[in-house]
Amino acid sequence: MTIPQVLIFEALGTGLLVLLGTGVVATVVLKHSKGAGGGWLLINLGWAMAVFAGASVAWKSGAHINPAVTFGLAVSGRTNWDLVPFYVCAQLVGAFIGATLCWLAFKKNFDVEPEPGKTLGIFSTGPAVRSYGWNTVTEVIGTFVLVLWILLAASDPAGNSLGYAAVAFVVLGLGASLGGPTGYAINPARDLGPRLAYALLPIRGKSGADWAYSWVPIAGPIAGSFLAGMLYVGIAGYLV
Repeated sequence: MTIPQVLIFEALGTGLLVLLGTGVVATVVLKHSKGAGGGWLLINLGWAMAVFAGASVAWKSGAHINPAVTFGLAVSGRTNWDLVPFYVCAQLVGAFIGATLCWLAFKKNFDVEPEPGKTLGIFSTGPAVRSYGWNTVTEVIGTFVLVLWILLAASDPAGNSLGYAAVAFVVLGLGASLGGPTGYAINPARDLGPRLAYALLPIRGKSGADWAYSWVPIAGPIAGSFLAGMLYVGIAGYLV
């Protein structure tokens, strides 16, 4: 894996992930969208398909598109630590660009949105019930499941016949089952990049970016990926 490959394909993949993911939320949330009121299941399905699209595009860099995945792979010895900063930088840049493109696509809908102060949720996650410690626990558990599944699936010598669609199914399941408390960030770049975009873009009537909560979808996923990586190291000997 070369640094240019990491920078190009992780930015492209994460950008597509966030463009399509925030796009489905905008479709459901914005009152003048044709998909307004589509509901939680549509959002879960849209994010799952966004993961499939983003990972498929980023195959050349290993399709991490998530700093938590990169960190978990590094902890487990499956990614070189020297490449981790390049992965994370590319993912954050891609996420910022993807969120910006989403805003451009829905620009006129944002302009006529009757409740513009509630549009932060299109770009970043937030808790249904605010409790920083327990919100972090939720993110730890969700990311642990995702990263452990990736590590175990990647170690299967027979391969996975579903390819990138398989991880999309996992993300769909996570959203449907564990997404309720926090909106299942399970990806620091997916939350921080769009949150920065929201803070900087000239969105009419927007509220603050809720920086007080922003550390939760960073710390939780990183902790969850660390635990998944350590568990994988502990059981790797039983996989041969």
